Amino acid sequence: MPITTCIFDAYGTLFDVAAAARQAAGEPEFVDLKDDWPVLAEQWRLKQLQYTWLRAITRAHTDFWQVTQEGLDWALEKTGHAGKPAMRERLLALYWELQAYPEVPEMLHRLKAAGLNTAILSNGSPDMLAGAVQSAGIADVLDDSLSVESVGIFKPDARVYDLVGERFACSNAEVLFVSSNGWDAAGAAGYGFTTAWVNRADEPVDRLPWTPQHILSDLSGIPELAGV
Repeated sequence: MPITTCIFDAYGTLFDVAAAARQAAGEPEFVDLKDDWPVLAEQWRLKQLQYTWLRAITRAHTDFWQVTQEGLDWALEKTGHAGKPAMRERLLALYWELQAYPEVPEMLHRLKAAGLNTAILSNGSPDMLAGAVQSAGIADVLDDSLSVESVGIFKPDARVYDLVGERFACSNAEVLFVSSNGWDAAGAAGYGFTTAWVNRADEPVDRLPWTPQHILSDLSGIPELAGV
């Protein structure tokens, strides 16, 4: 069955989550981030994801903004930057202004020009996603931003993937799901979507019961996978 609907994870897939730490490190006020911003960015993202998984399995859901702040606080302490409120405030502010990866606008324009549905499916809260989409200037090439907040649990719970069919009245076979998170691409594959893992860091495939059907180094090949 042809692909009619292309669904994208947001953070790390369309939007560069390391950009906040990288930009802050280049500002005079935060010169002490100059050498260790990559470690901070990595630890921030890791804890952000770990906290979503732990909250999902313990049924202690909160919104993604809370998880993002808690992950940053852990990472700041881990890297020796705890007790720096101005740095914390700046990093959180920059998270609302994340830019899309360079190939994203053209890729989405190609999908829309071909008549495909395009949307985000994210752990992010609706206001966070709206801010990122606006900042990246891609609102005109997305049909919707679907948030886990409507079901109250984080990915990879099946109730999150259910949102796609409910929104677009499509079968699983019509969906190409794209994520930079191997576990997310695997979970969506297990759900029944055709999945593409955007493996920018050339990491090993996760040892899970399911694997993504496609592995790409960036998003430029997505239109071809969608049959465009």
